[in-house]
Amino acid sequence: MTFAVHGLPVARGIAIGRAVLVVSSRIDVAHYFIKPSEVDTEIDRVRLARNAVAEELHKLQASVALMGPNDAPHELSALLDVHQMLLQDEVLTSGVKHWITDRLYNAEWALTTQLEVIARQFDEMEDEYLRERKADLEQVVERLLHRMKGTAAVLAPTPPRRKRAAEADSDDGEADPTALDPVDVPLVLIAHDLSPADMLQFKKSVFAGFVTDVGGRTSHTAIVARSMDIPAVVGARSASQLVRQDDWVIIDGDAGVVIVDPSPIILAEYGFKQRQGDLERGRLARLRHKPAVTLDGQRVELLANIEMPEDTVGAVRAGAVGVGLFRSEFLFMGRESQRLTRLPGEEEQYQAYRRAAEGMQGMPVTIRTVDIGADKPLDGKSTRSDTHLNPALGLRAIRWSLADPAMFLTQVRAILRAAAHGEIHLLIPMLAHASEIRQTLSLVDFARAELDNRGAVHGNVKIGAMIEIPAAALTLKTFLKYFDFLSIGTNDLIQYTLAIDRADESVAHLYDPAHPAVLRLVADTIAECNRAGKPVSVCGEMAGDIAFTRLLLGLGLRSFSMHPSQILAVKQEVLRADTSKLVAWAHAVIDADDPAAALAVAR
Repeated sequence: MTFAVHGLPVARGIAIGRAVLVVSSRIDVAHYFIKPSEVDTEIDRVRLARNAVAEELHKLQASVALMGPNDAPHELSALLDVHQMLLQDEVLTSGVKHWITDRLYNAEWALTTQLEVIARQFDEMEDEYLRERKADLEQVVERLLHRMKGTAAVLAPTPPRRKRAAEADSDDGEADPTALDPVDVPLVLIAHDLSPADMLQFKKSVFAGFVTDVGGRTSHTAIVARSMDIPAVVGARSASQLVRQDDWVIIDGDAGVVIVDPSPIILAEYGFKQRQGDLERGRLARLRHKPAVTLDGQRVELLANIEMPEDTVGAVRAGAVGVGLFRSEFLFMGRESQRLTRLPGEEEQYQAYRRAAEGMQGMPVTIRTVDIGADKPLDGKSTRSDTHLNPALGLRAIRWSLADPAMFLTQVRAILRAAAHGEIHLLIPMLAHASEIRQTLSLVDFARAELDNRGAVHGNVKIGAMIEIPAAALTLKTFLKYFDFLSIGTNDLIQYTLAIDRADESVAHLYDPAHPAVLRLVADTIAECNRAGKPVSVCGEMAGDIAFTRLLLGLGLRSFSMHPSQILAVKQEVLRADTSKLVAWAHAVIDADDPAAALAVAR
């Protein structure tokens, strides 16, 4: 039966494919693809874990047999028998082998996937006793996962890309994804939530789109999804409970709708929309080498936001003239799944930053120092715990770095060394106090002196600050005194100005980049920097949103930094704009009682 689930659109386009569920577990489970040559190894890991758990249960059964009836009731022995049976159940073992062999899931992912499949079958049983056996199955799988914890294989390259529905034509010339051979079926990812580390692992995967129950438009999960340039919907609440493994799913990233088990008519309609989107991307691709210059001759700098050095390939391909934001924290994330327990050292970071500089072929690269905390936990786990009641207001970004000077100095030394191989700028996040500014710059000087003392080659860097806290936007003269350039991080600026957790779907409707207070802070920051002759850019999601391109141009912005996938659409807006006619209109918009309405009418 066809039904729809509504959420928030965060990455545009249409995806059609079979659902792959990432199931929640009481312990952390790695999700990644293995090489075909590693299938037998992963199956052996499950077999060894099953044998070890069987031995555990056997020992428990033996100890129970030695106990008296008052110490060990009959039900306990019967329960252990049930666990042994479930452990050896053919449906469980054959299903796990299927997910490993056919889908190339790692062992833990295969286990949790098959658990979800069987658990749904238990839920549909009429007999109450049998329904309750689902809890026993969950306990057995948890035992297996605990046994395998710490033995995960190193992340491997992903399997061959599945063909998109639009790439496989049926006899009548129309895309018919349901007629594809199983190996060519597009896959869409469905999960309750995905950490940025999870998204990084999936970044080069076969997925054509993804859906999560939670999240907001500017949560970092959504941001990475846009960098993957695949359709995505977040905040879909119960999607992971409603969608079943291998269901056919349509993801409408423009409307924020997920259609499950679509009818042939609906499939045909969305197949047409998907092909139209492909044609539009083809038209935009023709603008790649065209300079971003407005109708009245204003040159505009379109930069790329990246997460890893390898992303520079996509940035250059999209026509970026540099990197305006290298989110260095992604080098620090997800290391547990790769058996790396320590933070990256100076040499590892230096090589990464050097690859980014060389990958941009002489164009500038702005590296933001590590921004850990809030919705970007270091280990991929949630930081929303009792010990961190509001992590967005806690120890994150530069506060985290200043609390660990040794770690910060290591990163700064690596960046300074990489600056010998290209034009690199250093960007400091989440500053608010003059004391923080002085402490940060002092540590940068100290790192430079350390390199001089050991005779290490390093380059000069321009140093900039993120304007993402209202306090910073309101004390710009202090920032302009100390820094070479400023970068407006609109994602956090909106969050802190409106007191809204941008990762919380329950208040996502209140997250408003067109709020008068937000626009006033952005406009004043741009104007103040222009008056002082200091470069200023916008590197938040607003920079890549074509609904705001003309407004920002009218406010005097000439440097935009966004995900590579958004550059060509923004360039098209720039090429069609006449800034001499936008100035008065832009200031009228920000002075309006309802800027969003004024913006919509003008467009």
